[in-house]
Amino acid sequence: MPTNTKESGLEALIVNYLVSNNGYEQGENNDYNKEYAIDETRLFKFLKDTQPEKLETLGVFNSEINKTKFLNRMQGEIAKNGIIDVLRSGIKVYPVTLDLYYLTPSEQNNKAKQLYEKNIFSVTRQLMYARDNTKLALDFAIFINGLPIITCELKNRLTKQNVEDAVYQYKTDRDPRELLFNFGRCMVHFAVDDNEIKMCTKLDGKKSWFLPFNKGFNDGAGNPPNPDGIKTDYLWKQILKKDELSNIIENYAQIVEEKDEETKKIKRTQIFPRYHQLSGVKAILADVSSKGVGQKYLIQHSAGSGKSNSIAWLAHQLVSVTNNGKNIFDSVIVVTDRINLDKQIKNTIKSFMQVANTVGHAESSGDLKKLLQDGKKIIITIVHKFPHILEDIGNEHRKNNFAIIIDEAHSSQSGNMSAKMNMALSDNYEDGEDETTEDKILKILEGRKMLSNASYFAFTATPKNKTLEMFGVPYPAEGKTKHRPFHIYTMKQAIQEGFIIDVLKNYTPIKSYYKIAKIIEDDPLFDKKKAQKKLRKYVESNETAIGLKAEIMVDHFHDQVIAKGKIGGQARAMVITSSIERAIQYFYAISDYLVKRKSQYKAVLAFSGEHEYGGKKLTESSVNGFPSNEIEKKLKKDPFRILVVANKFQTGYDEPLLHTMYVDKMLSDIKAVQTLSRLNRAHPQKHDTFVLDFANETETIKEAFSKYYTTTILSDVTDPDKLNDLESDIRSYHVFTDYHIDTIVELYLNGADRDKLDPILDVCAKIYEDDLDETEQVDFKSKAKAFTRTYGFLASILPYGNAEWEKLSIFLSFLITKLPAPKEEDLSKGILEAIDLDSYRAEAQATMSIIMEDSPAYEINPVPTSAIGVKPEPELDLLSNILSNFHDLFGNIPWKDEDQVKKHIAGIPEMVAKDKDYQNAMKNSDKQNAKIESEKALNKAIINLMTDNMEIFKQFNDNQSFKKWLSDMVFTVTYNNKGEVFKGDTAV
Repeated sequence: MPTNTKESGLEALIVNYLVSNNGYEQGENNDYNKEYAIDETRLFKFLKDTQPEKLETLGVFNSEINKTKFLNRMQGEIAKNGIIDVLRSGIKVYPVTLDLYYLTPSEQNNKAKQLYEKNIFSVTRQLMYARDNTKLALDFAIFINGLPIITCELKNRLTKQNVEDAVYQYKTDRDPRELLFNFGRCMVHFAVDDNEIKMCTKLDGKKSWFLPFNKGFNDGAGNPPNPDGIKTDYLWKQILKKDELSNIIENYAQIVEEKDEETKKIKRTQIFPRYHQLSGVKAILADVSSKGVGQKYLIQHSAGSGKSNSIAWLAHQLVSVTNNGKNIFDSVIVVTDRINLDKQIKNTIKSFMQVANTVGHAESSGDLKKLLQDGKKIIITIVHKFPHILEDIGNEHRKNNFAIIIDEAHSSQSGNMSAKMNMALSDNYEDGEDETTEDKILKILEGRKMLSNASYFAFTATPKNKTLEMFGVPYPAEGKTKHRPFHIYTMKQAIQEGFIIDVLKNYTPIKSYYKIAKIIEDDPLFDKKKAQKKLRKYVESNETAIGLKAEIMVDHFHDQVIAKGKIGGQARAMVITSSIERAIQYFYAISDYLVKRKSQYKAVLAFSGEHEYGGKKLTESSVNGFPSNEIEKKLKKDPFRILVVANKFQTGYDEPLLHTMYVDKMLSDIKAVQTLSRLNRAHPQKHDTFVLDFANETETIKEAFSKYYTTTILSDVTDPDKLNDLESDIRSYHVFTDYHIDTIVELYLNGADRDKLDPILDVCAKIYEDDLDETEQVDFKSKAKAFTRTYGFLASILPYGNAEWEKLSIFLSFLITKLPAPKEEDLSKGILEAIDLDSYRAEAQATMSIIMEDSPAYEINPVPTSAIGVKPEPELDLLSNILSNFHDLFGNIPWKDEDQVKKHIAGIPEMVAKDKDYQNAMKNSDKQNAKIESEKALNKAIINLMTDNMEIFKQFNDNQSFKKWLSDMVFTVTYNNKGEVFKGDTAV
C-alpha cells in the first residue's frame, strides 16, 4: 500500500507518535462534552483516581444537579483565571479544593512522582467541538486530565496546502465565540505543516495574530532540514513530550494583566514562549545545572525578541536550579537601565511565585542589604543605582552565590562599577584593620576579576567587542581565540519571522542644496576643515533650513502616513535631532506649521534637564504643559503624534505605534542601529515603516546594521602585552617616578585628605608642561588614557593580576585630570560673521530598500589598545575657496530655470531604461555590470539632452556630486533583474 501523503496521513503519524512514544491516551469524540469543552471521561477518571473522597463529599455522582453544579463552577474558574492558572492552582468548590493537575516532582520527592504519574495526557483526532454545527472538526486537540490545553490545524505541502492555509482556517472557520476557542480556555493554538509552525494565544477572527514557532535556519526564519524525519517533528517529539509540556505550563505560559491607570481597564494577555525563548532559557539552565556557579553567558537576542520575558523566566527559574539537591544561587540580581522592566518582571513572575516574598527593588545600599537579609530571591536594580547599592553589603553576603542578569550588557558592566560590585559580593574579601597598601591593591585586583561566587548572564541585541570578550564563549579558530555568544536569535530571523519590522525597507535619504554668500569685501584665510564643519552646522541650524525641513516632515506625515491609514490610522512619528537647542527649534517649527496646516495633531518635546532658549529657561514640562513622566502615555493618545527628541527615547523605547522617523543627526554603529530600531516593534496592523534621513549616508547606515544582522563574533582577544608597550612609552617621558606612584596610591587607599594628593600631582603636571613640547604632550596624554582604558577592561578578564599595572592605573587616572590640553588656536574663528545664507532647499532622493548581506557571522575587532595622539596641522584656505569647495560638496547649483531642469531630470530614468544593452545586463548579468551599462546609457541620455538643456549637461560633466547623485538615483529607480522598462516620472 503506498504512503498516505494526505493531511490525514500526517495527522495519523503525529497522533500515533504521541500515543506510542509519549505515553498519551487517545480520546474519542463521545468522551467530549461540548457544553463544557472538556473530555469528561478523562476528567472524572483522573479525579476518581486521585481524589475520590473529595468527589464523594461533593456528591458529584449522586445527582445530575451536583454534577452540573461542579462543572459550572469549574467552567467559571477557567473563564475567570484561564486554563493555565486552573491547572497550576486547582479550584475551590465548597467545601473542598480540587487539584486538576500534579506538578513536576523534585528528584527526592517520591510521593510527588507517584502523583505526577497519575496525570492523564491525551489527544483526540478530528474533534467535533461545535455545539450547533456537527460537521465542524478540529484536526486534533491535546488534553491534560480532560481539560483542553492545545488545539492544532494541520496542512500538508504535498497536497499543495501550507501553514498559511491552516492560519486562514483558524481566522475564518474557527469561531472565537465557540467555548473551546474562548480566550484563556486553551494555552495555545498551533497551525502546522511539514515545513513550518505558527502559534496564536488569542483567536479573534480575522484579527487573530499568528506568530512563527520555528527553530530558525541559517540565522533566518524557517526550520533546518531534518535527516531523521519531517522538519516540524520537534513539535510532537519535543514540545508535546509530557515533561516538556509540564515545564511550559509550570514555568512559561501565563496570562498577564495590565491596568490602564487612567481608564482603570484591565487588559489581559496570554503568553506562550516563542521557540528561541524556550530553547535559550533551557540551554542556560542546563549549563548552569551541570557547571554550577562562576560561569559567563552572553545572549545575543535581537530587539523585539521578547527579552523582558526571557529575563523574567530565567530569573525565576535560576532561583530554584539545583546541583546535587542543593540550590546553586542564593539570590538573583537583575541590573537594568529600563525602569519599566521592574514592573514587567513582577508581572511575569506573579504567576509562578509569591511576588511580595520573592521580588525586591533596590535603590540604595541599605535596600539591597535589607533585601538580601530578608531572603529576597530576586532583586532588581537600575544601572546608575548599582554602584551605590554595592558600597556596604555586609561581609556575610560574600559567602553566598549570586546570579547577575545584565539587561543590555554593553551599558553597564565596565570599569570601576564592576570592581565595586565584585568586591561587595566576593567571598574572598575581608576587611582587615592592619592591611598594607599592597593588600588593598591585591583586593582591588580581586575585585576587578569576574567573581567565582557569581554567574553572569548578559543580554544584548548589539554586543560590542568588550562585551563579547568579557561574557562570550571563547573558542579557537584560525590560530586565534575568538568569542561568540552562548545563545543567538538574530535580527535577520526576527525580521523574517515578523517579530520586528525591517526599518531599512523604506529608507529615503534627503539631500540639502544651498548657497552661502560672502558678505565682506576681504578674502581672509581660515582653517578649511573646521570652517567646513561650522558652515554645515550654521546652514542646517539656520531658521530657514529648520523651517523647510519641518514642513517636509509634517507634510510627509500627513500625506504619506496619516492619509494612507498606517497602523490603522494610529501611527506616530519621531524626529531625531543632534542637540537640545536643535530639538527646541524643530519643536517650535513643527508646532507652528501644524497650526498653519490646520492639523488636528500636536508635537511633544523630549530632552533632559533644563536649557536656555530665547532668553528663557525651558524644561520638557514647561514646553509640553504636562509632566515628563507622562510623555510615553500622552503619545499613545491624540492629539499627540510627533515626538521631537534630543538624546532621549533613542534607546529602550518600545512603542509599536511608532511608524516613521525623521533623522537630522549623524548616526553610526550601535547608535544608528538602536535609534532606527525604535521603529521596529511589531503591531497586528503595522506592515511597514518610513525613515527620512537628512543627515547620513546610506552606506554608513548599512555598515552599522551589518554588524548585528546575523551572529556577531569577536575576531581575536585583546593583547595584554600592549599594556607593557604603553607603560614603556609613558615612562620614557620621565614625567613621574615610582616614588610619585607609590605615594599617591598609598595616600589614596588610606583615605588621606585631598590636599595631600594635589601637591604631588601638581609637580608631575609641571614637568609635563615645562619639559614636553606640544607633540610630546599629546602623545603622553593619549597613551596615558589608552593605558587606563585598556587596563580597566583587561583586569576583569585576565587570569593573573599585576599589582604594578593596578598602581600605575590609579596614579594615571588622577594625573590625567591635572594635565592641561595643548593650547589650540581656532583658525576658523570669525567665519560665520563673514557669510550669510543666500538660498536653501532640501530634496528627497529615491526611496530605497537597504539590503543586508547574508553572511553567516560578522567579525568585530578586539578592544583597541593603541593611542591616537597626533595633532593635525590646520589646512588654511581663502574664504572664497572654502565657500566654493563647500558648495561643490553640498550641492550649490544655481539653476537658471529650476522647474525646467526638474522636468528634464524626471524624464531621464525612462530614457536610460530603454537602452537595450542596459536591459540585457539587468536580465542576464549581475548588479555590478548592470550599473556599468546604466552609467553608459546615462552618458548617452545626457548628450541627447544637450540641445534642450545645456545646464544639466554642464553640471553632469563639471560637478562630481551632481553626477554621482544623478547616476545613483537613475540606477536605483530603474534597476530590476527582469529587465523591465521603467515608466513614469520620478519625483525630483
